Amino acid sequence: MCHASEAKRVTLGITGRRALGWLVGLLAGALALRPALAAEPLPAKPSISADGAAVLDPQARLAWARCVEGMAWTGKFCRGTPQLMSLPQALAHARGRSQADGLAWRLPRVQELQRLVERGKQAARPAGPDPLLFPDTPRELFWSATAQLGGRASNPYNYGTVMRGGGGEAPSAAMLGWAVHLGSGAAHGDVSKSSRLLVRLVRTLD
Repeated sequence: MCHASEAKRVTLGITGRRALGWLVGLLAGALALRPALAAEPLPAKPSISADGAAVLDPQARLAWARCVEGMAWTGKFCRGTPQLMSLPQALAHARGRSQADGLAWRLPRVQELQRLVERGKQAARPAGPDPLLFPDTPRELFWSATAQLGGRASNPYNYGTVMRGGGGEAPSAAMLGWAVHLGSGAAHGDVSKSSRLLVRLVRTLD
């Protein structure tokens, strides 16, 4: 009887050690896999299109015209004279280029233009968009398609009046548009739509 009890204890001890060893092995395997499962993919950086004429931002799902409208990509630089347009002219120009290229070009929104400036800061380069991606970009105001930004009211006595030459009545809200300075990233919602500003087009990345 004593021998039977002793044998039983030995058997249980072996079984317990095996179960413990199996559990430790399982936990070790789970911990070994954890870093691989927890690791997050690094954000995709913007890249240049095959023809060099566009900048592809897969994170934002945008494709940017590499050159300011009025300029053209030569294979090394953007060359030509930047074209100044009123907001209605800029919108019409985007539609015309879309029809000509067969691509859905449009004016960018305020936040999209500001993203270019933020990307430039991350690249630790001078103020404005990264010159390696967007060469020869003037640090000036660019039109956006934004009609209203976060419900903020425009100040009709600032840029709108200045761009009209100053003096006289301030333009109504319907006569004002939003523009972004591609040197500072500052957005201005009080720019007269008749003001002649620079344009950079964008489209959704397929």
